[in-house]
Amino acid sequence: MQFVDEASIILEAGNGGNGCLSFRREKYVPKGGPDGGDGGHGGSVYLIGDDALNTLIDFKYQRFYKAQNGQPGMGRQMSGKAGEDLHVKVPVGTTVIDEDTLEVIADVTEVGQVVLVAQGGRRGLGNVHFKSSTNRAPRRTTPGTEGERRNLRLEMKVMADVGLLGMPNAGKSTLIRAVSAAKPKVANYPFTTLVPNLGVVKLGHHEHFVMADVPGLIEGASDGAGLGLRFLKHLTRTRLLLHVVDVAPFDESDPVEAAEAIVHELEQFSQALSERPRWLVLNKLDLLPADEREAHAKEIVERLGWEGPVFCISAIAGEGTEPLVQAAYRWLTEQRRLENEDEQAAEREREMRRRMEAEAVARTEARLGRKRKRDDEDDDDFDDDDYDVEVEYVP
Repeated sequence: MQFVDEASIILEAGNGGNGCLSFRREKYVPKGGPDGGDGGHGGSVYLIGDDALNTLIDFKYQRFYKAQNGQPGMGRQMSGKAGEDLHVKVPVGTTVIDEDTLEVIADVTEVGQVVLVAQGGRRGLGNVHFKSSTNRAPRRTTPGTEGERRNLRLEMKVMADVGLLGMPNAGKSTLIRAVSAAKPKVANYPFTTLVPNLGVVKLGHHEHFVMADVPGLIEGASDGAGLGLRFLKHLTRTRLLLHVVDVAPFDESDPVEAAEAIVHELEQFSQALSERPRWLVLNKLDLLPADEREAHAKEIVERLGWEGPVFCISAIAGEGTEPLVQAAYRWLTEQRRLENEDEQAAEREREMRRRMEAEAVARTEARLGRKRKRDDEDDDDFDDDDYDVEVEYVP
């Protein structure tokens, strides 16, 4: 199944039905009168969050959605039938943006959340509404109004508590396989991960959190190298970042330089995301002699000038992963408690999300501007946002 996390669609609400021009005509009733009924309201278009979806691939093949029109009014003061509303299911974590105004219409973050995106047209009035003592045979009606039409941009971001960040082949996919039921592809070459992977980390019967693994970055990603920064947006909904560093790269590169390059690319992508709490995870310690591991890890921390939490693990052997996930769960639990009890902490989190959303809108505006420029220069309809790769979500 293809993984598609961006899509452009057109939504059109139904038109309102016209009012009816009619006069009563019955046998043995010498004096009739106006009896034209009203039209029906046009159907509206709603988006609804559905946790059974984890990709926007359906919107790649069907991009136009229209609600029903309202029926016109009829004689005998009979109103036309209202058009049925249209409910379009989208994955939880979808941001809805108006392509014409770049306004963020909604952020679908909950299962069953319903968002009105296109209002149906109003009904027209029949001539029965315009009778009066001076106008007993009105020939006036009103037409139904047109339904709202909108060009929307859907951008899906995976919903996760903890995000993994690092170079290709740093061991992020191995780590998520070790602590959850997710089974992303793992191999001894870079860029084995091409799409985000989600895994549910379970610590107890009611203790769990969601971890997200995104494709690795390389130096120059902000300029388009490698897979670029396309998938970093999937980390913007996370609360905690785990920066995974390969302490013994197969190409004998410097782990410190690699870690600093990741930080630079993160700052280039989003200043707000770079300010998220980030822990250092030194991985693949099993590749070093036992008597050299502590000294090597200490050297990396000192050269980075790192002052935050540090965890030394071997994801493939499962060493050190349990203390890491236990600490992450305790931290997440404490953060939620603080936000529930302290309004200032809750406001800081809301402000952080507002900043990230503003940055996302700016990126969308720049991307759409470039796309429109390309469309003006070339009619090629190839969409480089689509990747024919497998996506897997394992709860």
